[in-house]
Amino acid sequence: MRRPWHGLALHWQILLGLVLGVVVGLIINTMWTADTWRSLGVNDPATLLAGGAKAVQSMQPGGSNEYLDTTAKLAIFFHDLNVFIGKLFMTGLKFIAVPIVLFSLAAGVASLNDTAKLGRIGGKSILLYLTTTAIAITIGLLTANIIAPGKSIPEDKRIELAAQQQELAESKVDAAQAQQLRSTWDIILDIFPSNPFKALSSGNTLQVVVVGLLIGVALSLMPKEQAEPVVDFFEGMTQVVIKIVEIILKIAPYAVFALILKVVVDLGADVLMSLIWYSLTVVLGLAVMMFFIYPAILKMLSPVGYRRFFRAISPAQLLAFSSASSGATMPVTMECVEKRLGVSEDVTSFVIPVGATINMDGTALYQGVAAVFIAQMYGIDLTIANQLTIVLTATLASIGTAAVPGVGIVMLVIVLEAVHIPLSGIAVILGVDRILDMCRTSCNVTGDCMVAAVVAASENELLTEDEVQQLLDAPLDEHPPGT
Repeated sequence: MRRPWHGLALHWQILLGLVLGVVVGLIINTMWTADTWRSLGVNDPATLLAGGAKAVQSMQPGGSNEYLDTTAKLAIFFHDLNVFIGKLFMTGLKFIAVPIVLFSLAAGVASLNDTAKLGRIGGKSILLYLTTTAIAITIGLLTANIIAPGKSIPEDKRIELAAQQQELAESKVDAAQAQQLRSTWDIILDIFPSNPFKALSSGNTLQVVVVGLLIGVALSLMPKEQAEPVVDFFEGMTQVVIKIVEIILKIAPYAVFALILKVVVDLGADVLMSLIWYSLTVVLGLAVMMFFIYPAILKMLSPVGYRRFFRAISPAQLLAFSSASSGATMPVTMECVEKRLGVSEDVTSFVIPVGATINMDGTALYQGVAAVFIAQMYGIDLTIANQLTIVLTATLASIGTAAVPGVGIVMLVIVLEAVHIPLSGIAVILGVDRILDMCRTSCNVTGDCMVAAVVAASENELLTEDEVQQLLDAPLDEHPPGT
């Protein structure tokens, strides 16, 4: 992959964009006071961020452009440009997420010609995912009980924070409760699509995985001369999608800057400081999971070292943080795992799509911290039995949850109701949910990569560090023979 920024590696480019986005966002949020915005005719800065020129015009007498001075026009232009870059990048990732799952999984399963091996890979992956999810929620409960962030929120501040997010919290609770009305059998039945084309068009990752598996298994059972042209097509399309990933990654640093900037400006320092202990508790638990638990499992079950692992997956981690969607990040995750970490295509094409759907370690950890935080805030003592219920409920709720931003709140409703904690507490923590969603998504993706490495090592399908380095050092052939 080319390095256009004077030899700077991709993960450093992305990290630089992320840091600059945070810094510029904080500057805008702190220096552009309410008086500054009002001088431009804007009573609410968030309205400008959300609506651009039309929102500003709607607040002006007559709604005419003549009321917009040059500064306001420039602010609107850069806002719209920033939003455009971020949306363009996310659209590109979503565009290739479904094709890469379908093509790579179907080709990978068909090339195995071994349903027993597929069963081994699937069994190991699911077992590891469920185990790490249970560990994550346990770490969340431990950190929340030790730090006790809920006891630091005064009554007046709790009421103020809840009032700010009350309407949004009620809509989230209603959506979660509607989802709970479905039976377990309905949830399982949803895994199998009645219309494969609808599954592809709607981007239902778990159903696409099932479609890819069924096609791959069917091809492996067909006579070789009949299956080979179709397998070749899927393998060729997989390489096409990988090339598209490489093209999209060229704007990743700029897109990360744009995505982070909007989040920081929207969030602001005031809300974060009000919930600083809660936020730090979640981040601490996630850091323990990412930088201690995952490397420890890797060391025990694979030859992958600490430095090799994080150097390989850092672009996926940073993009997951920026997008808050493991589903959207999935094409980049697969690229990092296969090309930079050295996991075989067979393992990558199965483990990563499944992980993006059922592996919610970071989200499960967040459930534990949030549940204890809200209980402490209301003065509710959680027994050992209550906390074990949280572990079980959060682990099961994570399976099949959509890999999209904000899904943690839906899961949290299920967890709180299981231990009879007031759902009104959700309104208090919604102010910082977006930034914590970014952190926990990065943890989810890290877990996906760890499981892929462990499964590949157990199947003897993991390249050595020297072999990976040779792969990375190979020049990118943009004009292969015959083109």
